[in-house]
Amino acid sequence: MKIQVRFVYVAALAAMVCLQAQTPEPKKAEEVFKNITELKGTPADQLLPAMQFMSASLGVQCSFCHVQGKNEADEKKPKMVAREMIAMTNAMNKTHFKGQRELTCNSCHNGATHPASMPPVQAADAARVETPRPGGPTPTAEQILDKYVEALGGEQAIQKVTSRVMKGVVLANGQESEIEIFAKAPNKRISAMKMPNGESLTAFDGTTGWLGSTGRPARVMSAAESDAARMDAELYMAVKMKSFFESIRPGRPEKIGDVACVALMGLRPGQPPVRMFFDRSTGLLVRTIRYTETPLGRNPTQIDYADYKEVDGVKVPMKWTLARPNGRFTIQIKEIQQNVAVDDSKFAKPAGE
Repeated sequence: MKIQVRFVYVAALAAMVCLQAQTPEPKKAEEVFKNITELKGTPADQLLPAMQFMSASLGVQCSFCHVQGKNEADEKKPKMVAREMIAMTNAMNKTHFKGQRELTCNSCHNGATHPASMPPVQAADAARVETPRPGGPTPTAEQILDKYVEALGGEQAIQKVTSRVMKGVVLANGQESEIEIFAKAPNKRISAMKMPNGESLTAFDGTTGWLGSTGRPARVMSAAESDAARMDAELYMAVKMKSFFESIRPGRPEKIGDVACVALMGLRPGQPPVRMFFDRSTGLLVRTIRYTETPLGRNPTQIDYADYKEVDGVKVPMKWTLARPNGRFTIQIKEIQQNVAVDDSKFAKPAGE
């Protein structure tokens, strides 16, 4: 049976409309930053993700275009060229692709400061070989999700878990830092990474995400950040996928490393798709890829899950690696406890911030 779940929550929709009516219109980039030209009208909280998209697409740092300490200055030629390229791609998308964002910085640059005008020569004598697709019939979306739930331990065992407390380390750039993660059903989560000068906090309080660090005021996440934090915070996501997404459809089977995987694509109105890859043999989730929209293109975030361990009848990934265009890190869990008391105040944004 094809999964095509349509849902409307009248009460939630009414509350959302009321909240939107009370929430001030977000500021535009030109109201917060100086000397904005091609990205005028862009929400201010999307400007930095747009800069990150350009940085990754060209394989450069901020200083390639900007004068350090004077980001508004027009003293560097690459900044002027970047403006011309933004205008060019916008015009081409409007003229040739019906306004859809098909062309981006990455379409031509692909990690290089100068687009390649010629194809590369063949680097080896061996003929190019197509990677074979995993064999066998492709299961339906519902079969994939049902197998995933059973692989974790079954719906009943999953929903017996009311909280989860994990301790481990974060590995990034050759450095190791301690981390604690507290999760509480249905969708509250906070991680505290121990830094040399304090803690770095990432939280979702059940409604909104927020970020904080020692010595600095906490800030509410942008809508895109909060949506990603909400997905991470869903303690029962495995059994909620059919209702979390408006529709879920099978994707092309792929191999991730040596693991043959089946794929699903989760779709929601007004949101980029979420791609999920499951081990064809075990049914466990191997990878998710989600996207953040920017005015220039989508920034991907890839999360790989490994080292599943059974805890109280439920399998939990003890290792996950998060990778973005501008970096990656790995979290390795060493201790885990479930169904321990965690007060709701643990997830609340500090008062007065």
